[in-house]
Amino acid sequence: MPSLAELARLVGAELDGDGGQLISAVATLKSAQPDEISFFTNRRYRAELAATRAAAVILAPPDRALFSGPCLLSGNPYLSFARVSALLNPELAPLPGLHPSASVEPTASLGANVAVDANVTIGAGAVIGANCVISAGAVIAAGVEIGAGCRVGVRAVLMEKTRLGARCCIGEGAVLGSRGFGYASDGARWVPVPQLGGVWLGDDVDVGANTTIDRGALEDTVLERGAKLDNQIQVAHGVVIGEDTAIAACVGISGSTRIGKRCTIAGGVGFVGHLDIADGVHITGMSMVTRSIKEAGVYSGYPTDTNDNWRKNTARFHKLDHLARKVAVLERALKNNINSGE
Repeated sequence: MPSLAELARLVGAELDGDGGQLISAVATLKSAQPDEISFFTNRRYRAELAATRAAAVILAPPDRALFSGPCLLSGNPYLSFARVSALLNPELAPLPGLHPSASVEPTASLGANVAVDANVTIGAGAVIGANCVISAGAVIAAGVEIGAGCRVGVRAVLMEKTRLGARCCIGEGAVLGSRGFGYASDGARWVPVPQLGGVWLGDDVDVGANTTIDRGALEDTVLERGAKLDNQIQVAHGVVIGEDTAIAACVGISGSTRIGKRCTIAGGVGFVGHLDIADGVHITGMSMVTRSIKEAGVYSGYPTDTNDNWRKNTARFHKLDHLARKVAVLERALKNNINSGE
């Protein structure tokens, strides 16, 4: 078990208290045991902080007075907690090798220390970089390129013309490179439009379980470096998602929409197609984006507006019945005045 002083050094936090305390695990303030470490970022949990049995707590310097025990002081306590948790819970590296039940075409290329699990299919000409893990039942189609250090989850599917940078993580059941939803009408029937592009992921991109990313119609669908996608997201053909943008579950992004860098998209948001979203845009949950957003900021609602306007209009909406009744009273009074000749 590492000591508190060792953890402070490894995550770049400031130690305040007994650095010799050994830490076995991370835990919540409420459940932490005397050899575990927790974190504090929200002052609504001050009572739990005061009552915690944790050996130490990670918190911001202005909150130091709220806890009497040993602390790791950090300008970003949650980030420091994530790093401490990673140190205490290292991922088990699968043993490199090819499971006997895996099907690998002779022309596929596998780098050093690649682990290929049971019932994996790897197509002709596929290239898999060093230190990758391809989990059970995954399908890697012909010609797919996977950079070094990637992890492909159980039953994930990477179709033709899919390329991954280094250290990407593809969740269980995700599908990359599926045919985009493109049809032309002849007046009576829908005629499929060939989807000729691919899917390209930059380095350090995460794609959640059961998320689907369609290949582009003519140009690639692109997730730039560091983009993070949650579970059950639909990314349509030709979408571009910028660097370090994070998207929560159940978001639907229609074709050819471009989302900028360092955006955050909360759960259940919908985008119509062919929009441009600026860098640094933050969209709150269940919003519907129907037009391009040109400036950074927080946006909410249906249709999406600036968060300030949406909050004001929502407050007024709840008063509509009262206002309608008040107007009806005023109208009757006005009518009575007119009829009485006043």
